[in-house]
Amino acid sequence: MLPPYLNTDSKIRIISPAGAIDASYIAGAKHLLSRWGFCVEEGKFARGKFGRFSGTEKERISDLQDALNDSEIRAIICSRGGYGLAQIIDKIDFTEFLKNPKWVIGFSDITVLHNALSNCGIASIHGFMAKDLAGLPETAKSVVRLREILTGNLPEYKIKPHPLNRAGKAEGKLAGGNLSIICGLRGTSYDLDFYGKILFIEDVGEKPYHIDRMMQNLRLGGAFKNLSALIVGQFSECEEDPLMNKSIAGIIYDAVKDYDFPICFNFPAGHTNTNFPLVLGANVKLTVNENKVILKS
Repeated sequence: MLPPYLNTDSKIRIISPAGAIDASYIAGAKHLLSRWGFCVEEGKFARGKFGRFSGTEKERISDLQDALNDSEIRAIICSRGGYGLAQIIDKIDFTEFLKNPKWVIGFSDITVLHNALSNCGIASIHGFMAKDLAGLPETAKSVVRLREILTGNLPEYKIKPHPLNRAGKAEGKLAGGNLSIICGLRGTSYDLDFYGKILFIEDVGEKPYHIDRMMQNLRLGGAFKNLSALIVGQFSECEEDPLMNKSIAGIIYDAVKDYDFPICFNFPAGHTNTNFPLVLGANVKLTVNENKVILKS
């Protein structure tokens, strides 16, 4: 299910359910979102700091639960990722949220929340957070496309081919996010249902053998058996390791070489300034051929 799109004066709340953030980023994001015509507020503890976290577990639970419950809010933007949602996700009650769904936006550690929403059947947006909205030009493609999605213009992305792409066409619900988080939730109530999904993965700062370990976890756990397709985003700040005898892209390809679903490499989404927003939970169509890749909602 897609939450309702936003109109002028729709309410957006910025919260910090994971890591602490420089308050200037929240201020910058509020300024931009207000320029777009939205009414922007922030959670009580959005600017807090408790060690590496934005607040105690109780404070972060309170802000997230209040935002999910508030029927007047149309979108929730997480200020940043970092770490922390796994500590509190099982304390969150989605009952009121399911009566009045709203867009939840973020990436990285926010994948925990995306997984939970995916299992509830509610779409969410893998996209820029407050830090990014404050630091990038308003005209940046990823920023413009986030605004378009929020106001009802779902994207069609066309990207260049990659040597390891596997051609084909697929249709299914888009799911996924940060690979480390996806694997960290395996065996829990927040594990993804991979059946029939088009899986998107990305990561940052991981060693190639860590990436291989996670891909093997998914392979050995049967996650790839019934996938419709795989979209490989950016693996930024991941230094290649010649001792692995293959590139990071090669590691990922080899983990799924025994399957026949389409694969798209180098999709422009992840921990980079070009982070095309993706509507997780939406039905999408993926076409991969030797000339281009098209992803359409």
